[in-house]
Amino acid sequence: MILCILLFLFSGVIAVCESLPQWLIPLRDAVYEQKLTAAEIEPLYREVSSTTKNSLSGAEQLIMLSRCEYYMGRVYLIEEKKSEAIKHFDEGIKFAESAMKIKESAAAWVMQAENISQSCVVRPASYAVANGLKIEKYSKNALAINPRYAAAQLMIAARWAYAPPPFNNYARAIQMLTDIMNNYDMDKDDEFNAYLASGYVYLQQNNNSKAAEWFAKASVIYPENKFLLSLIKKL
Repeated sequence: MILCILLFLFSGVIAVCESLPQWLIPLRDAVYEQKLTAAEIEPLYREVSSTTKNSLSGAEQLIMLSRCEYYMGRVYLIEEKKSEAIKHFDEGIKFAESAMKIKESAAAWVMQAENISQSCVVRPASYAVANGLKIEKYSKNALAINPRYAAAQLMIAARWAYAPPPFNNYARAIQMLTDIMNNYDMDKDDEFNAYLASGYVYLQQNNNSKAAEWFAKASVIYPENKFLLSLIKKL
């Protein structure tokens, strides 16, 4: 349960590879920037979902709808509105599973893993026990299809970066994060997550100067992110 909570906090300078449709990017950025409330983001979520339905079809549409649900669920999670968050994560899982029935893809595996990881936060511990191991399994399934999928590898790295002792491995986390930043196809949020995790690891090792370097890079992307700001205060 603790690991899943930390996976939520593990939340990409400008993206090297912006793979999302242009109409979906404002929703993603609103979720990470954390300037708006859930009520303010809800209309954007509905607009983006509608555009997705009108612009895409088949498995691609379902994957993007899963991502929309994941983003909106995170907004409600931040506001600790668990019932609303659960509804969105459940829908996100269903959309990703439906996409898999049409065509197996790395993106569909990742969206299942992402929505499950967030569901572990808002549901009882029994859910995490039953489903937590799927996060890494599905991430590895995604990497088997696309070995350069940064989001998948980041979820695996999160285990070593954020897990409490004795389950973490900071040396392994930094090694994986460095490899991701050098060799994987990263979107803006992937870069933010990699910088944030790197800074977190160095902070836990009391290496404040290195932590500050990584937090500064993360701040260029989403300076208002609440988790980032909370870590900077600890320097």
